[in-house]
Amino acid sequence: MNRNKHLLLWASTGTLLVLLWAAYSEHVLSEWRQAQAHVAAHLPPGTEFEIQLRQIVVPALKATDRCVSCHVGMAPGETGIAGDRIYGKHPPVHHEPAEIGCTTCHAGQGRATTKAGAHGTAPHWPQPMIPLKHVQAGCGSCHSHVHVPNLAMLDRGRDLVDRYDCLSCHRIDGKGGTFRPGGAGGGEGPDLSAIGAKGIPGDWYEGHLGNRRLAEAGKPPDAFPWKASFGEIPERDRTVMEGYLSSRIGVPALAHGKSLFNSLGCRGCHKVNGVGGDDGPDLSRAGERDPALTNFSRVTGEHTIANWHAQHLKSPATIVPGSAMPDFGLTDAQVDSLVTYLLSLRRTDAPEALWPPDRARALRLGEREFSTDGSTLYATFCASCHGTSGEGMRFAGAQPFPAVGNRDFLAVATDDFLKQSILHGRPGRRMPAWGEKEGGLRPREIDAIVAYLRSTAGGIGPEKDTKPARWAKDEPGAGAQLFAAHCATCHGKDGEGAEGVALNNTAFLKAATDTYLFESIRRGRSGTTMPSFASGSPARQALSAGEIEAIVAFLRTWEVKK
Repeated sequence: MNRNKHLLLWASTGTLLVLLWAAYSEHVLSEWRQAQAHVAAHLPPGTEFEIQLRQIVVPALKATDRCVSCHVGMAPGETGIAGDRIYGKHPPVHHEPAEIGCTTCHAGQGRATTKAGAHGTAPHWPQPMIPLKHVQAGCGSCHSHVHVPNLAMLDRGRDLVDRYDCLSCHRIDGKGGTFRPGGAGGGEGPDLSAIGAKGIPGDWYEGHLGNRRLAEAGKPPDAFPWKASFGEIPERDRTVMEGYLSSRIGVPALAHGKSLFNSLGCRGCHKVNGVGGDDGPDLSRAGERDPALTNFSRVTGEHTIANWHAQHLKSPATIVPGSAMPDFGLTDAQVDSLVTYLLSLRRTDAPEALWPPDRARALRLGEREFSTDGSTLYATFCASCHGTSGEGMRFAGAQPFPAVGNRDFLAVATDDFLKQSILHGRPGRRMPAWGEKEGGLRPREIDAIVAYLRSTAGGIGPEKDTKPARWAKDEPGAGAQLFAAHCATCHGKDGEGAEGVALNNTAFLKAATDTYLFESIRRGRSGTTMPSFASGSPARQALSAGEIEAIVAFLRTWEVKK
């Protein structure tokens, strides 16, 4: 009996001690209480400050965020430690935390009251906090920034903005708006750092030009800045400048990442918000990748989604064995920039009434998230396979991609051939039918790509062809022997393609005229393995016009069979 009494006594005492420790730990040692105690200790004497659980509730966004229980100075109406990064005020941003909460931008677990739980590093939490290094990615939760150009156009637009002295009156990403000698400038114009998210007024140029003309007439009392800092701008330059300004969305690191994505041809294989290729995974919500469902077995260092993306971009096949994604040889800075963009590919489930204008324009009105100039379109859809300058590409374990910017190719390829090739692609090959597939290219965009390819070669194009599309009449039997002797090594025994392009392809043969085939064989492709067969060499005999025609006639037999 005494033994049982002792057992009950000590068990009860132990239970009471555990409960007391739990209560003490919760009410005295909890992380958020210690954080607030630290803040209270550093406030000026007499400052009112109550240690209590704090939170921001935004019902429209379904956000209940207790992050401000530790980051006290970022709570609305609260006093924090001035100048402190953790306990002070939130850095200036376009949205007040009280309006949209914390997790809307930063992700993480808003209702948690511990650091690990709130930052989302706790096991099994699917939405960890975006790393501070990539914090601008949070803007992608709501925004779908439109008309962002590739890096080449971005750099050119920035140079033009500098050249035309726009920064004498306007600030962009902290630069400009400074006084100039003689009183010109001084920040009279609005800050343009986020003009791309707001939308560029369609009449901006006419309004500026009108002010310049009034200034020349001496009408405004403050005419000098207009006379000194603004003049006529050619339409071509204005278009490039507007492309650059469209990329100014208040978050330059994210804009650069998206521009880099638009420069490497990533949409050639990946869809983003319904637009792009099908060879790779859909990236529309790549920023929401669940760590618990991600294989980190080949990832070195911390097991975070940011690190997974970084190492995958550096060496795709190392992280995903058998991946068809090539190694682009990216620098560390480029990888960081792309990771910021990939982490931005996420979506809040906010009601449409709360969508920012750019998201509505992209997802409801069909506006492109990339610029639709030929340079950006080519870079966005074509560069990963055909090279940034159309020089062609070769990746380990894959057949080479043709050099569509080659001058000899453009000298024999008509605009119609180029358009048909983009429109219908190459069935059975990596080249998709961009004009037919969902998420592909629009007719105007195909025209812009063709015009851009022409411009890269100085506008070179074929001479006017008066012959019919099909004119080769020679005996195809002789052509078969000539093909086997001179062409099959590169193009394949049955024209299936190897080192050279696949000639036995329905779409190719339909788009190619006999003149195109004849001239391609006769001229060859300088800078590639395709020689000119009009002239011989010690290792290869020249072909006569009749022999070339025979080969063309043989190629047409594949078209008949199909």
